[in-house]
Amino acid sequence: MHTRTLGQGLRVSAVGLGCMGMSQSYGPNPGSRQDMIGVIRSAVEAGVTFFDTAEVYGPYVNEELVGEAIGPIRDRVQVATKFGWDIADGKMIGLNSRPEQIRKVAEASLRRLGVDVIDLFYQHRVDPDVPIEEVAGTVGDLVRAGKVRHFGLSEVGAATLRKAHAVFPVTAVQSEYSLWTRDPEPQVLPACAELGIGFVPFSPLGKGFLTGSVSAQASFADGDIRATIPRFDADNLAANQVLVGRVRALADAKGATPGQLALAWLLAQQPWIVPIPGTRRISRLRENADATTIGLSADERADLDALAATVGVAGDRYGQAHMNLVGH
Repeated sequence: MHTRTLGQGLRVSAVGLGCMGMSQSYGPNPGSRQDMIGVIRSAVEAGVTFFDTAEVYGPYVNEELVGEAIGPIRDRVQVATKFGWDIADGKMIGLNSRPEQIRKVAEASLRRLGVDVIDLFYQHRVDPDVPIEEVAGTVGDLVRAGKVRHFGLSEVGAATLRKAHAVFPVTAVQSEYSLWTRDPEPQVLPACAELGIGFVPFSPLGKGFLTGSVSAQASFADGDIRATIPRFDADNLAANQVLVGRVRALADAKGATPGQLALAWLLAQQPWIVPIPGTRRISRLRENADATTIGLSADERADLDALAATVGVAGDRYGQAHMNLVGH
């Protein structure tokens, strides 16, 4: 797999691996812990070098899983993790990006990951009670101390991004971006282009929808986040089949899968965009990695670019409580 460069010279594989679903959010895991370690190590063999986790995934257990998996191959990978929450009794109880909290989380994440330095340290969500300049300065101190290599922001608005970058260079912005979630396009992506910042789409396959494997009759197990997302309500799910049907038709014509086409579209947007699809299956992992081999013509890109506008997307991507944390 070829590599791409995010901001500040951070080179990673063109497609990364989001590890959250190995520990939470998508219902019972079909595999064991050792199976998930096998998936992560198989990813490296497939050319994936960029792995995404966070202290709140679990909480804590996802970092431990990733740390164990990469232990023997640390020199071949880059690991991103995140700070920004108060956690009590295994639950997120609120935002917290105070400097002392950031330093505390960095030390704990280093220990759980079993690494000497965190390659990319994101603020998970903007904390309105802590100036972003103070957050950027604190992460900058961690970089100078050799505990962090790069600073990132997640689900951030363009104005806040500019303020942070003026204090300490931002390497990457991570936000949801896909064929059916185009929110970053008007402001955030242009700001990234102007400032030389990379962009890392999470949920690039629409939480599985853009793979074509979620039917209009789908139901979701206890613990599956999609059961709480308006876009996956029964009526909206049925309406959105039109969109995935268009993706499938083009994918079939190219001898690809719908998921591969969705990833290829993201890769074609900019050379500094690196999607991080999540999976718990080696077969899907390899399918995602192979998306880097699929080229799109100008006409195919234009068709896909217009897809959400022409076909429409039914339902919000999150409930209102979650959306209140987005785009500050």
